[in-house]
Amino acid sequence: MRTIVSRLIHSTPSLSRLNAMAMSKNVRNLSTDSNKVDEPFKVEEAETVNVPPPPTEKLLVLGGNGFVGSHICREALDRGLTVASLSRSGKSSLHDSWANNIAWYKGNILSTDSFKEALNGVTAVISCVGGFGSNSYMYKINGTANINAIRAASEQGVKRFVYISAADFGVVNYLLQGYYEGKRAAETELLTRFPYGGIILRPGFIYGTRSVGSAKIPLGLIGSPLEMVLQHAKPLNQIPLVGPLLTPPVNVTAVAKVAVRAATDPVFPPGIVDVYGIQRYSQHKSK
Repeated sequence: MRTIVSRLIHSTPSLSRLNAMAMSKNVRNLSTDSNKVDEPFKVEEAETVNVPPPPTEKLLVLGGNGFVGSHICREALDRGLTVASLSRSGKSSLHDSWANNIAWYKGNILSTDSFKEALNGVTAVISCVGGFGSNSYMYKINGTANINAIRAASEQGVKRFVYISAADFGVVNYLLQGYYEGKRAAETELLTRFPYGGIILRPGFIYGTRSVGSAKIPLGLIGSPLEMVLQHAKPLNQIPLVGPLLTPPVNVTAVAKVAVRAATDPVFPPGIVDVYGIQRYSQHKSK
């Protein structure tokens, strides 16, 4: 046993020499590696790639040459959108400079063939189509025409569809039965075809300066004071039959602003927006 211990003790210097040799080798390796680090990197210049700009949103306004539609077209242009309009008369009779920046299409909205060219490249549609007359005529214009437009837009892959409908007016609904039945039928079709991108605006009386030929009718002289008074009378709307008659008017510029925002803002909630919602959204700054 003593002999083994003695041999181990005498062999320790040999182990020390081995450790020293190993450390010396490692130092040389580190020195060599450090020399490599000091060498400058060769950086190759990256290839330039031409990335196309994002596509511009294109909006189709049905009835864009009317009172509400013309304001929507102008609002959309101010937002930097590409705008087209489809109506029975085609190009607007307005002589304003902005009208030259609209692609005007003439067609019968009751015919699905009229939508083929107008819907080309369109990402969103706003319909202002409506009218008065006999019950059968009102249902056709307010209901059937809009239903055709909604179906054509859906089949074309349009992302969002905004429909300018109308608020309930209690007893007036019975007097204009075809008008309201047509509106509600179009609303049902819209929410079915566009469950995530369908927005229905239900304004009451829409006021603003309305052009009839060369004459301009300042509807704001009546509408603006009524809006200021009736917007604070919302609880009165709950009165049966006559309550809805107290629905406040709304400015056409507010309707246009909210309609364009609803058509272009992907986070704008789908569904029905009443007159109070229109007033509220119109006060928000557009993104």
